[in-house]
Amino acid sequence: MKKIILHACCAPCASYPIELLTKDNYKPVVFFYNPNIFPFSEYKIRKNELEKYCKKIGVDFYEGNYDIKKFFDFAKEYKNEPEKGTRCSLCFNLRLWRTAEFAKENNIEYFTTTLTVSPHKSSKQIFEQANIISLSSGVQFVNYDFKKHDGFKISRQIARENNMYTQKYCGCLYSIR
Repeated sequence: MKKIILHACCAPCASYPIELLTKDNYKPVVFFYNPNIFPFSEYKIRKNELEKYCKKIGVDFYEGNYDIKKFFDFAKEYKNEPEKGTRCSLCFNLRLWRTAEFAKENNIEYFTTTLTVSPHKSSKQIFEQANIISLSSGVQFVNYDFKKHDGFKISRQIARENNMYTQKYCGCLYSIR
């Protein structure tokens, strides 16, 4: 099996991608890097739930630094942008750059993200950012649109079966509204 870094935002969104990647002969390594999540109490809930799920299913889990200032430094200028706007593209870029760096630091040649499981996110927008990062970093991004074939529905079913915490917003302060 080929190792792949799976950038994950939460346990429900990671559940189906982990299953699919495993079926496709990858060994997912979950990387939780989400400095956008606000408030910190929400960040901790999501991180702890994902870490608990990874332990339960035997998948390696790693956490990146929580640096909300880094997110706010660029995001505040785009606070009035709608979802799927420039702020989201920049946020995807921030998180996926760090994911590619993590993959490189650990000699893993592939990465992907759970962000595409959400029907509230544009997979095209995510792929655009990820493929630019892939070319620059030398780490291959694997284009999985996890929402296809009922991916979101399946991830929610897995979340219910495992009594996972399910958040009510994307994660950033501006998505709460």
